[in-house]
Amino acid sequence: MSNSAISIRYAKALLNIASEEKQVERYAEELAGVAEILKKEDLLRLLLDSPTFPLKKKSAIMHDVAELLQMSSGMRKFLDLLLQKGRIIYLPQIDFNYRRFADEQSGVLRAKIKSAHKLTKKREEEIQKSLETQTGKQVLLNVEIDKSLIGGLQAEMGGKLFDGSVKTQLKRIADTLAKG
Repeated sequence: MSNSAISIRYAKALLNIASEEKQVERYAEELAGVAEILKKEDLLRLLLDSPTFPLKKKSAIMHDVAELLQMSSGMRKFLDLLLQKGRIIYLPQIDFNYRRFADEQSGVLRAKIKSAHKLTKKREEEIQKSLETQTGKQVLLNVEIDKSLIGGLQAEMGGKLFDGSVKTQLKRIADTLAKG
């Protein structure tokens, strides 16, 4: 079974449980929190994934992390299951897939906007409303500043990139001129 198949299976199972408990958003936040900690803390990730480190000690460490983050009992059980099955290494992929499935279930679409300059609140709202009109879904924007774009915007949504940046336009002009 491939990495993605494993992470998809666990993400769907967790989403089913979260939906039954009406805790979809809370589980998403908790899962993202643990994934972020494991991303930042190499030693912790290596210990939890080590086949030679005793499961009892892994569980104790994860219990402390869950306690520190004040996690729900459902998420604690899920993390314990991942430890027991030796699947904790898949947590970042599970987090990604869980968020994707939860968004699909709730009709939410996440868009990442990159701008060369800070956008006004009004401009962000205009972009959001335009995207919602085009997609028919609720759109959540994540706006980042990227000065290398020179001007314009890049929007990434649903796995597609819409590039209206000056940087890309200049590159196209340079390519056209190079071809003659």
